[in-house]
Order: sequence, then structure tokens, then C-alpha cells
Amino acid sequence: MNFLIKIASTALAVFIIATLMPGVEVKNLPMALIVSTLLVLMNVYVKPILIFLTFPITIVTLGLFLLVINASIILITSYVMKDGFKVDGFLVAMLFSIVLSMITGLIDHLTETPKEKKW
Repeated sequence: MNFLIKIASTALAVFIIATLMPGVEVKNLPMALIVSTLLVLMNVYVKPILIFLTFPITIVTLGLFLLVINASIILITSYVMKDGFKVDGFLVAMLFSIVLSMITGLIDHLTETPKEKKW
């Protein structure tokens, strides 16, 4: 259930960001749902591999290289989706990933169910 909520919240965030940010286009809300599903799957399967392969440069840049990895995942998703989701360039993808991370983090925080404290 949490997985579906995560995909739905990411789809909503992708659609809102695409309507407000120049350089990012999503055809419609169902396409944003497909994009968010692909982004979640890429973050689960591809991102850990990229982090492992680029670990030394991530350490040298004190973690800032993770922004490059996130932007690369956005660009790969844009390439796979072709007509339904379009990002104009690397800097736009980096800004999109930063804003998307902030919005999905806020939505996750707001929809989080309170956990029982164990003493």
C-alpha cells in the first residue's frame, strides 16, 4: 500500500513540477503516473548500482555527485519515455530532481502514519 501511495505522490509531484517548470514536459496525468513508476523503479534498481560504481568520486565531492546521479536517472527516464516526458537538458534535469526530492519528501512527511513508541 505504501508503494502505491509513493507512486501516486511522485506522479502528482511530477505533474505539478512539469506544469510550473520550463524545460520539463509531461503530456498528461496518466503519463505522469507512468513516469513516476519508472522513476521509482530506477531509484530502486539502477541508482544503487550507479552509487556503487561512482563511490570514490562521491566521497571526493562530499556527496554532491549524487545530484549528478539523480539528474542522470531523470534524463534516462526522459529518453525511455520519448514523447510522454521530456527534459530539455542536464541542468534542467538536476533542478527537476532537486525540486522533486523536496516535494516528495514533504508529501511523505505529511502522509506518514505515526509510529507507536517502544520504550
